[in-house]
Amino acid sequence: MGRPRGLSARMKLTLSYAGLVVVAGVILLAVVRVFLLRYVPDHTIVVGPLDASGQPGRPGPHVPSRSDLERAFTPRALQALALLLVLGLVGGWTLAGRMLAPLRRITQATRLAATGSLGHRIQLEGRTDELRELADAFDAMLEQLEAHVAEQQRFAANASHELRTPLAISQTLLEVARQDPTRDQGELIERLHTVNARAIDLTEALLLLSRSDRRSFTREPVDLSLIAEEVAEALLPLAEERGATLDVTGEPTPTVASRALLLRMVTNLVQNAVVHNLPDGGTVTVHTEPQEGAAVLRVENTGRPVSPELLPTLTEPFQRGTERVRTDAHVGVGLGLAIVHSIVTAHDGTLDLTPRPGGGLVVTVVLG
Repeated sequence: MGRPRGLSARMKLTLSYAGLVVVAGVILLAVVRVFLLRYVPDHTIVVGPLDASGQPGRPGPHVPSRSDLERAFTPRALQALALLLVLGLVGGWTLAGRMLAPLRRITQATRLAATGSLGHRIQLEGRTDELRELADAFDAMLEQLEAHVAEQQRFAANASHELRTPLAISQTLLEVARQDPTRDQGELIERLHTVNARAIDLTEALLLLSRSDRRSFTREPVDLSLIAEEVAEALLPLAEERGATLDVTGEPTPTVASRALLLRMVTNLVQNAVVHNLPDGGTVTVHTEPQEGAAVLRVENTGRPVSPELLPTLTEPFQRGTERVRTDAHVGVGLGLAIVHSIVTAHDGTLDLTPRPGGGLVVTVVLG
C-alpha cells in the first residue's frame, strides 16, 4: 500500500521514553518547589544573639531566603532536566531497539512468505513473552501453510495424471481403431465406455471433494443409522458378489449435517470395506450410536493386515492401499477416504483409522 512515511516505531517509543523521564523530572522538581521552597521566607533572615535592649547584636551566620534558593536552584534544575532528556533519548533509543528486534525478524519472515518462500522460520530465542508467542504462532502458521501448499501441489499433480490417463487410453483406442478398420467395433465401444465412465467418476469425485472443502452445503437434522441402513441395502449385491457378509447394528443416531454428504461418506466407507476384504468369507460391520452428544459411526471389516505406517496416507487424495488392483471394476479413483476425510472435517468431526489385530481395518467417525 502507498502509505506516506511516518515516524518509525522505534522513534515513537524513544520519544515516549524521553518524554516520560522529563515529565517525571519536572514533577519531582515541582514537588521540591511546592512542598519545600514555599515554607522558606522570602526576606532576609538574621540569626544572632540579642543585646540587653532586645535588638540584634553581633550578626550571626547568613540564612538564604527563598529568592536566594530559587536563583541557585533553577539553573541546576534546568541542567538536570536537559541531562534527563539526553539520557531518556539515548536510553529510549537503545531499549526500543532491543525490544523491536524480534519484530524486525517477524517482518522479514512475513516479507519472505509474501514472495512465496514458506520454508523460512523465525525461531526466536529466549523465554516466553508476547513477542515470542507471536513468533511461535507465525512459525506454526508457516508450517501449516507450507504443508497445505505442498499437499495442494501433490493433489494437482496427481489429479492431472489421473485425468490424463483415461484420455490417453481413449486416444490410443481411437488410433488403433483408425489403423485397423476391421477391428471389432463393439469391443472398442465397450472399452471406450468403461474409460469414459472412469473419467466421469473421477471428475465427480473431484467436484465433491472441492464442495466439501469449501463447506458450501446446508445442514439439516438427519439420522445416521437410517443412512447406514440405506447404504447397506444398496451395496448388499456387491457384498454378495464378493462373498462378504454385511451387517448393520446400532440404534438411532441423530445429528445435524448434510444428508447428501453423509450418504457419500458412508457409501465410500462401506464400499471400501467390501472391496478391500478377504477373497471369500469376509465380514463388514456397520455400527452407529449416539455418544455424549455426538454421532458415532464405526465401519469394521476383515481383510489383509494393514501396516500402521500406511494409515496416515490412506486419507490423502489418490493414495491407494496395498493389494489394490486397478483393473477391478470397483477400484474407484483413489479419492474414497480422501472424500470421507474432507466431509468429516467440513462437519467439524474426527476420523480415526485403526488396523484390526487379525487383519482389516476399523474406521471410526465422530460427528459433533
